[in-house]
Amino acid sequence: MIETFTALLFAHVLADFVFQTKWINDNKQRPQVLLLHALIVLVTAQVALGVYDTPELLALALAHLIIDWVKQFGRFRKLPGFLWDQAAHLLTIVAVAVYAPTLWDTWPDATLPLMALAAGAILATRAGGFAIGLLMLPHSMRIRNNGLKGGGWTIGILERGLVFVLILADLPLGVGFLVAAKSILRFGTASRDQRTAEYVIIGTLASFGWAILAGFATQGLLSLLPPLEITAWLP
Repeated sequence: MIETFTALLFAHVLADFVFQTKWINDNKQRPQVLLLHALIVLVTAQVALGVYDTPELLALALAHLIIDWVKQFGRFRKLPGFLWDQAAHLLTIVAVAVYAPTLWDTWPDATLPLMALAAGAILATRAGGFAIGLLMLPHSMRIRNNGLKGGGWTIGILERGLVFVLILADLPLGVGFLVAAKSILRFGTASRDQRTAEYVIIGTLASFGWAILAGFATQGLLSLLPPLEITAWLP
């Protein structure tokens, strides 16, 4: 079961956070765009499992479509809506993995740790960017932003990526070093304005916390899978 779950989780993060473009996300109220996204969900699941003719994956794509339809037309566009949406998708993945645990039967087991690592990295970086962005959106209108265009997004991706790597490398003390380094770099700006200081603190703690959770969750998943062995890919 864990093999099927891992492959479907990898497929899900690809469909939702890599192959779902801004245009798709902004136009989901159009039925054809929503169907296109569901098709991407189906294809990524089929490729990840190496199975193309099973009704369980059609059911998974249909459930994904329904969940996204409810989110779109219910106007659940704040952080709780994002989290509930992802929780619902996760539950459908678990349901399929429990109902059809033997779907994973095509690719070598050595690919599973790589899928888990890739899924965790995407969740820590890109998914985390959307979550933190939604969290900070109500406050961002009150903050004067004179920085680089997209600079905050890039910084967030980099810091969550570094935290994710440090957690997986069993170097949690490095996370404290990153927090201290960012605090020093931001001190000059934040010290002049209480709003900016609080904005930076909330965003930083939320970003680091998200990446830490993603790192520990990935560690837990990896512990249930075959060990990652580079030699498994050598002839």
